Amino acid sequence: MKLKMDWKRELAFDAHIDGHTVAMDTSAKGGGGGTAPTPKQLVLAGLAGCTGMDVVHILGRMRVQIDSFDLEADAHQTDGQPAVFDEIRLVYRLEGPELLPAKVLEAVELSQTKYCGVSAMISRSARISYEVIINGQLAGTGTARFT
Repeated sequence: MKLKMDWKRELAFDAHIDGHTVAMDTSAKGGGGGTAPTPKQLVLAGLAGCTGMDVVHILGRMRVQIDSFDLEADAHQTDGQPAVFDEIRLVYRLEGPELLPAKVLEAVELSQTKYCGVSAMISRSARISYEVIINGQLAGTGTARFT
């Protein structure tokens, strides 16, 4: 995996990855212009994207139809420098008339214990907990566990 970074101005950069461009910056308070997500925000987005893609893929293989799906990620950082994630909470929200909690929970658990490489990396330094909400009802909770 490779990418190329180009400095734009102040603390703004563009990362070029396989024909795609991802902008990064930091807040004015941090010395940037606040024109794009920070690198840590992109790490959190990578975690959400990785596990979200896993869940959709696994449920598709189970022939489970999803009407809508959103994922919320909330990360806490340590004090001091370097500030790193020490706790992340994920909330999976799925809607659909035929969603069986057991299958959805299995898909999320497989993502958080076997398949999501981003979760596996981050869980080495941060506790990742999750809850699953199906059709507005809490279906279950868990914690990422990779061995």
